[in-house]
Amino acid sequence: MTASTRAIILKASLATALSIAASLGLALTVVPMLGGVVDGTAWLMCILCPLLIAWPASAWQFRQAQRLKDAHGEIARLHGALSAAHEALLERARRDGLTGLLNRESFLVDLGQAMTADSKGTLLFIDADHFKQVNDRFGHPVGDDALRRLAQAIAGAVGASGFSGRLCGEEFAVYLPQTVLTEAEAVAKQVLDAVRRLRIEAPGGEPVSLTVSIGAAGWAGGTTIEHLIAEADAQLYRAKMQGRNRAACALNMAAVA
Repeated sequence: MTASTRAIILKASLATALSIAASLGLALTVVPMLGGVVDGTAWLMCILCPLLIAWPASAWQFRQAQRLKDAHGEIARLHGALSAAHEALLERARRDGLTGLLNRESFLVDLGQAMTADSKGTLLFIDADHFKQVNDRFGHPVGDDALRRLAQAIAGAVGASGFSGRLCGEEFAVYLPQTVLTEAEAVAKQVLDAVRRLRIEAPGGEPVSLTVSIGAAGWAGGTTIEHLIAEADAQLYRAKMQGRNRAACALNMAAVA
Protein backbone atom coordinates (compact mmCIF):
# COMPACT_ATOMS: atom_id res chain seq x y z
CA MET A 1 0.00 0.00 0.00
CA THR A 2 1.42 3.32 -1.05
CA ALA A 3 1.71 6.34 1.19
CA SER A 4 -0.89 8.22 -0.87
CA THR A 5 -3.37 5.33 -0.53
CA ARG A 6 -2.88 5.22 3.23
CA ALA A 7 -3.42 8.99 3.39
CA ILE A 8 -6.66 8.68 1.38
CA ILE A 9 -7.99 5.94 3.69
CA LEU A 10 -7.07 7.95 6.77
CA LYS A 11 -8.71 11.14 5.51
CA ALA A 12 -11.83 9.28 4.33
CA SER A 13 -12.11 7.54 7.71
CA LEU A 14 -11.74 10.86 9.52
CA ALA A 15 -14.41 12.45 7.32
CA THR A 16 -16.71 9.48 7.98
CA ALA A 17 -16.15 9.72 11.71
CA LEU A 18 -17.03 13.40 11.63
CA SER A 19 -20.12 12.59 9.56
CA ILE A 20 -21.24 9.97 12.12
CA ALA A 21 -20.69 12.43 14.93
CA ALA A 22 -22.70 15.07 13.09
CA SER A 23 -25.53 12.59 12.40
CA LEU A 24 -25.66 11.50 16.02
CA GLY A 25 -25.56 15.11 17.20
CA LEU A 26 -28.47 16.06 14.95
CA ALA A 27 -30.46 13.01 15.95
CA LEU A 28 -29.96 13.66 19.65
CA THR A 29 -30.89 17.31 19.20
CA VAL A 30 -33.65 17.40 16.61
CA VAL A 31 -35.56 14.13 17.28
CA PRO A 32 -36.37 14.92 20.96
CA MET A 33 -37.41 18.43 19.92
CA LEU A 34 -39.97 16.84 17.58
CA GLY A 35 -41.24 14.56 20.32
CA GLY A 36 -39.44 11.47 19.12
CA VAL A 37 -37.13 9.03 20.82
CA VAL A 38 -33.65 8.06 19.64
CA ASP A 39 -33.79 4.30 19.89
CA GLY A 40 -31.50 1.55 18.68
CA THR A 41 -32.68 1.79 15.09
CA ALA A 42 -31.96 5.51 15.02
CA TRP A 43 -28.52 4.96 16.46
CA LEU A 44 -27.85 2.27 13.85
CA MET A 45 -29.00 4.50 10.98
CA CYS A 46 -26.88 7.38 12.25
CA ILE A 47 -23.85 5.10 12.02
CA LEU A 48 -24.59 2.97 8.96
CA CYS A 49 -25.64 5.79 6.63
CA PRO A 50 -22.36 7.75 6.97
CA LEU A 51 -20.41 4.49 6.66
CA LEU A 52 -22.23 3.52 3.48
CA ILE A 53 -22.36 7.00 1.94
CA ALA A 54 -19.76 9.32 3.48
CA TRP A 55 -16.81 6.92 3.41
CA PRO A 56 -17.05 5.93 -0.32
CA ALA A 57 -17.84 9.52 -1.33
CA SER A 58 -14.97 10.91 0.73
CA ALA A 59 -12.54 8.26 -0.51
CA TRP A 60 -13.49 9.00 -4.12
CA GLN A 61 -13.15 12.74 -3.59
CA PHE A 62 -9.77 12.44 -1.87
CA ARG A 63 -8.61 10.02 -4.57
CA GLN A 64 -9.59 12.49 -7.30
CA ALA A 65 -7.83 15.28 -5.43
CA GLN A 66 -4.69 13.13 -5.14
CA ARG A 67 -4.82 12.25 -8.84
CA LEU A 68 -5.19 15.93 -9.69
CA LYS A 69 -2.25 16.75 -7.44
CA ASP A 70 -0.18 13.99 -9.07
CA ALA A 71 -1.15 15.28 -12.51
CA HIS A 72 -0.07 18.79 -11.58
CA GLY A 73 3.20 17.41 -10.25
CA GLU A 74 3.80 15.45 -13.45
CA ILE A 75 3.00 18.50 -15.56
CA ALA A 76 5.45 20.55 -13.50
CA ARG A 77 8.10 17.85 -13.88
CA LEU A 78 7.58 17.63 -17.63
CA HIS A 79 7.62 21.41 -17.89
CA GLY A 80 10.92 21.49 -16.02
CA ALA A 81 12.36 18.76 -18.24
CA LEU A 82 11.17 20.59 -21.35
CA SER A 83 12.68 23.86 -20.12
CA ALA A 84 15.97 22.11 -19.37
CA ALA A 85 15.97 20.46 -22.80
CA HIS A 86 15.19 23.81 -24.42
CA GLU A 87 18.04 25.49 -22.55
CA ALA A 88 20.39 22.63 -23.51
CA LEU A 89 19.33 22.94 -27.13
CA LEU A 90 19.89 26.69 -27.11
CA GLU A 91 23.31 26.24 -25.54
CA ARG A 92 24.19 23.52 -28.04
CA ALA A 93 23.19 25.85 -30.87
CA ARG A 94 25.64 28.41 -29.47
CA ARG A 95 28.54 25.98 -29.59
CA ASP A 96 30.90 24.92 -32.34
CA GLY A 97 30.23 21.27 -33.11
CA LEU A 98 33.90 20.25 -33.30
CA THR A 99 35.55 22.13 -30.46
CA GLY A 100 32.72 22.93 -28.07
CA LEU A 101 33.71 26.60 -27.95
CA LEU A 102 31.27 29.35 -28.81
CA ASN A 103 30.59 29.51 -32.53
CA ARG A 104 31.31 32.69 -34.48
CA GLU A 105 27.81 34.17 -34.19
CA SER A 106 27.50 33.49 -30.45
CA PHE A 107 30.98 34.82 -29.72
CA LEU A 108 30.26 38.08 -31.53
CA VAL A 109 26.93 38.42 -29.70
CA ASP A 110 28.60 37.90 -26.33
CA LEU A 111 31.40 40.27 -27.34
CA GLY A 112 28.90 42.99 -28.16
CA GLN A 113 27.11 42.48 -24.84
CA ALA A 114 30.40 42.64 -22.93
CA MET A 115 31.40 45.95 -24.51
CA THR A 116 29.32 48.19 -22.28
CA ALA A 117 29.93 51.90 -21.87
CA ASP A 118 31.52 51.58 -18.42
CA SER A 119 33.67 48.52 -19.10
CA LYS A 120 37.04 47.68 -20.56
CA GLY A 121 38.57 44.56 -22.02
CA THR A 122 40.98 42.95 -24.46
CA LEU A 123 40.22 40.93 -27.58
CA LEU A 124 42.64 38.19 -28.66
CA PHE A 125 42.62 36.75 -32.17
CA ILE A 126 44.39 33.37 -32.27
CA ASP A 127 45.38 31.55 -35.44
CA ALA A 128 47.14 28.18 -35.73
CA ASP A 129 50.40 28.56 -37.64
CA HIS A 130 50.72 26.68 -40.95
CA PHE A 131 47.71 24.54 -40.08
CA LYS A 132 47.06 23.61 -43.71
CA GLN A 133 50.28 21.60 -43.60
CA VAL A 134 48.82 19.49 -40.76
CA ASN A 135 45.77 18.57 -42.85
CA ASP A 136 47.83 18.00 -45.99
CA ARG A 137 50.43 15.84 -44.25
CA PHE A 138 48.40 13.88 -41.71
CA GLY A 139 44.84 14.11 -43.01
CA HIS A 140 41.72 15.86 -41.80
CA PRO A 141 40.93 13.42 -38.94
CA VAL A 142 44.25 14.31 -37.34
CA GLY A 143 43.59 17.97 -38.13
CA ASP A 144 40.20 17.79 -36.42
CA ASP A 145 41.77 16.19 -33.35
CA ALA A 146 44.42 18.91 -33.34
CA LEU A 147 41.71 21.59 -33.46
CA ARG A 148 39.88 19.99 -30.53
CA ARG A 149 43.08 19.82 -28.51
CA LEU A 150 43.95 23.37 -29.49
CA ALA A 151 40.53 24.59 -28.33
CA GLN A 152 40.97 22.78 -25.00
CA ALA A 153 44.38 24.38 -24.53
CA ILE A 154 42.99 27.85 -25.23
CA ALA A 155 40.00 27.42 -22.93
CA GLY A 156 42.20 25.97 -20.19
CA ALA A 157 44.69 28.82 -20.40
CA VAL A 158 41.96 31.47 -20.36
CA GLY A 159 39.97 29.81 -17.57
CA ALA A 160 37.31 31.96 -15.93
CA SER A 161 39.00 35.22 -16.93
CA GLY A 162 37.22 35.37 -20.29
CA PHE A 163 35.25 33.50 -22.96
CA SER A 164 36.49 31.75 -26.08
CA GLY A 165 35.09 31.01 -29.52
CA ARG A 166 36.00 29.43 -32.83
CA LEU A 167 35.60 31.96 -35.60
CA CYS A 168 36.26 29.59 -38.51
CA GLY A 169 38.72 26.91 -39.51
CA GLU A 170 41.81 27.24 -37.34
CA GLU A 171 40.95 30.79 -36.20
CA PHE A 172 39.89 31.38 -32.60
CA ALA A 173 39.09 34.40 -30.45
CA VAL A 174 39.13 35.21 -26.74
CA TYR A 175 37.66 38.19 -24.95
CA LEU A 176 38.97 39.16 -21.53
CA PRO A 177 36.52 41.50 -19.77
CA GLN A 178 37.92 44.11 -17.39
CA THR A 179 41.44 43.34 -18.64
CA VAL A 180 43.83 45.90 -20.09
CA LEU A 181 46.44 45.08 -22.73
CA THR A 182 49.32 44.76 -20.28
CA GLU A 183 47.32 42.24 -18.22
CA ALA A 184 46.21 40.39 -21.34
CA GLU A 185 49.84 39.77 -22.36
CA ALA A 186 50.14 37.29 -19.49
CA VAL A 187 47.05 35.40 -20.68
CA ALA A 188 48.36 35.39 -24.25
CA LYS A 189 51.65 33.92 -23.04
CA GLN A 190 49.72 31.23 -21.16
CA VAL A 191 47.91 30.34 -24.37
CA LEU A 192 51.18 30.20 -26.31
CA ASP A 193 52.77 27.96 -23.67
CA ALA A 194 49.73 25.70 -23.41
CA VAL A 195 49.66 25.14 -27.17
CA ARG A 196 53.38 24.45 -27.30
CA ARG A 197 52.99 21.82 -24.58
CA LEU A 198 50.41 19.88 -26.57
CA ARG A 199 51.44 16.34 -27.44
CA ILE A 200 49.55 15.21 -30.52
CA GLU A 201 50.44 12.11 -32.51
CA ALA A 202 49.42 10.94 -35.96
CA PRO A 203 48.20 7.31 -36.30
CA GLY A 204 51.74 6.15 -37.04
CA GLY A 205 53.08 7.79 -33.90
CA GLU A 206 54.63 10.78 -35.64
CA PRO A 207 54.33 13.90 -33.45
CA VAL A 208 52.21 16.80 -34.67
CA SER A 209 53.58 20.09 -33.44
CA LEU A 210 51.41 23.18 -33.15
CA THR A 211 52.05 26.84 -32.51
CA VAL A 212 49.74 29.84 -32.70
CA SER A 213 50.00 33.52 -33.41
CA ILE A 214 47.98 35.99 -31.36
CA GLY A 215 46.82 39.52 -32.03
CA ALA A 216 45.60 41.59 -29.07
CA ALA A 217 43.51 44.75 -29.10
CA GLY A 218 42.38 46.65 -26.04
CA TRP A 219 39.02 48.37 -25.61
CA ALA A 220 38.01 51.00 -23.08
CA GLY A 221 34.98 52.57 -24.71
CA GLY A 222 34.75 55.21 -27.38
CA THR A 223 34.97 52.87 -30.36
CA THR A 224 32.95 50.18 -32.11
CA ILE A 225 33.12 46.40 -32.13
CA GLU A 226 34.14 46.56 -35.79
CA HIS A 227 37.12 48.76 -34.94
CA LEU A 228 38.16 46.42 -32.11
CA ILE A 229 37.99 43.40 -34.41
CA ALA A 230 39.94 45.18 -37.13
CA GLU A 231 42.65 46.16 -34.64
CA ALA A 232 42.96 42.61 -33.26
CA ASP A 233 43.14 41.27 -36.82
CA ALA A 234 45.86 43.79 -37.69
CA GLN A 235 47.89 42.75 -34.66
CA LEU A 236 47.46 39.08 -35.59
CA TYR A 237 48.85 39.85 -39.04
CA ARG A 238 51.72 41.68 -37.37
CA ALA A 239 52.52 38.62 -35.23
CA LYS A 240 52.51 36.46 -38.36
CA MET A 241 54.86 38.82 -40.16
CA GLN A 242 57.22 38.90 -37.18
CA GLY A 243 57.73 35.12 -37.36
CA ARG A 244 54.63 33.53 -35.81
CA ASN A 245 54.48 31.69 -32.46
CA ARG A 246 54.05 34.99 -30.64
CA ALA A 247 51.54 37.56 -29.44
CA ALA A 248 51.43 41.12 -30.75
CA CYS A 249 49.48 44.09 -29.45
CA ALA A 250 49.20 47.75 -30.34
CA LEU A 251 51.79 48.88 -27.78
CA ASN A 252 54.43 46.18 -27.85
CA MET A 253 55.03 42.59 -28.83
CA ALA A 254 55.78 39.55 -26.66
CA ALA A 255 57.64 36.79 -28.47
CA VAL A 256 58.17 33.24 -27.28
CA ALA A 257 61.53 31.69 -27.93
